[in-house]
Amino acid sequence: MLGLDFGGTKIAVAVCDLAGNKIGSAAVQSGGEHGARVSFARGLAAARQLLADAAPGTRLAAVGVSTFGIPLEDGVELAPAINGWGELQLGRELRTEFPGIPVAMTTDAKAAAQAEARWGALAGCDTAVYLNLGTGLSTAVVANGQVVVGSHGAAGEIGYNLRSVADVGLPLDRRTMLEQMVSGQGLSSRAATDSGASSRSRASSDTQASDTKADSDAQASPDGQATAAEIFAAAAADTALAGLVDEFLDELAFHLVNVAILVDPARIAVGGGMVGSWDRIAPRLREALEAGVPYPPELVLAKFPQEAPLLGAVALAIDAAAAAARQAGQAGPAGQAGQASQQHTDSQPARTPQSTQPDHPQPGQVDLASVGATTPAAASWAANAAGPSAPSGRQVQETPGSSSVQLEPSAQMDAQPGTEHGPVASNQGIAV
Repeated sequence: MLGLDFGGTKIAVAVCDLAGNKIGSAAVQSGGEHGARVSFARGLAAARQLLADAAPGTRLAAVGVSTFGIPLEDGVELAPAINGWGELQLGRELRTEFPGIPVAMTTDAKAAAQAEARWGALAGCDTAVYLNLGTGLSTAVVANGQVVVGSHGAAGEIGYNLRSVADVGLPLDRRTMLEQMVSGQGLSSRAATDSGASSRSRASSDTQASDTKADSDAQASPDGQATAAEIFAAAAADTALAGLVDEFLDELAFHLVNVAILVDPARIAVGGGMVGSWDRIAPRLREALEAGVPYPPELVLAKFPQEAPLLGAVALAIDAAAAAARQAGQAGPAGQAGQASQQHTDSQPARTPQSTQPDHPQPGQVDLASVGATTPAAASWAANAAGPSAPSGRQVQETPGSSSVQLEPSAQMDAQPGTEHGPVASNQGIAV
């Protein structure tokens, strides 16, 4: 199984066995400043290298992909983080890269919610909300054990929320989206604008005082601005930055309270790069939820605060492989099943989000619906569940502006080759 998580500042990949046990992982900077084509190539190069090193000579059963924005066959909608990402024909490109292999796609927040609902902090909670605080801002809702997609795949995209009544009736190009102000990237931009160039030096001087290890999804673009982690760390000794952080948290709390009133969740789990500042974020959000929601939900840190989108992509791959295997058994020869799956995928409208979810495997197959948080899949990812650290496994070095990567072995990675799986149907696009 191969999982890929395309983020605004980081791309993470993992190779797993059929149960989701992590065999190896890697991470590269997205290189978004170089455009979508370079960023996409970096992710594919890291995936190819990791497959070659962690599972040489084995058959790839399926690929699961999470991304910022709404992934489609011929584009990615609502994806402003990297120039040109919206025009990238993500589904077609992935099926070209992995011919004959089932490919499943969804948004990063929905993938993270799926991972947390199956293995993590949202397991057994109905209804629940996942809040993603990273480079961008989004949520995902879990109801009746399923991640809510929405009619266009955009359920939970609160980054587009109106910020005040003055925004009513204004198109996007005439108003400031919530994500532009309340996100890791938004906070960095606000610090640069509100505090001037000195904000970088103030934040950087205090960075060592903080033991937070926020990953690159919490960072600003590499343009010299202070990162969100630096701003939170420096706010303890800088009144201007403290005020900015307070405004940030108040606006985030305002919108989270409204989400909780609408959905009535039992629990809200928070993940993403910014949870490195959880000790500063959590008290304000809890206070707002307790005061403003008729039935306040429990607020918790995600079990996989950094890797939930990647683990969710792995879950997608497991479901896609199981569904393809069942289809192959029903259709007879693997070639017939693959042909049927290909025809089904190609018949879907290009600009319609693929929102069908495969049935869970039958007895004798992998059934993630019945897997708890103590399963081997969760245990193999537990090294990263304790806090906001970089992915375990193989770390990746890349040349700036290039898609070439070099993997370095890590003592935390089990490099045993994976097992070869049976025939699977080809190219079944799935999104939850």
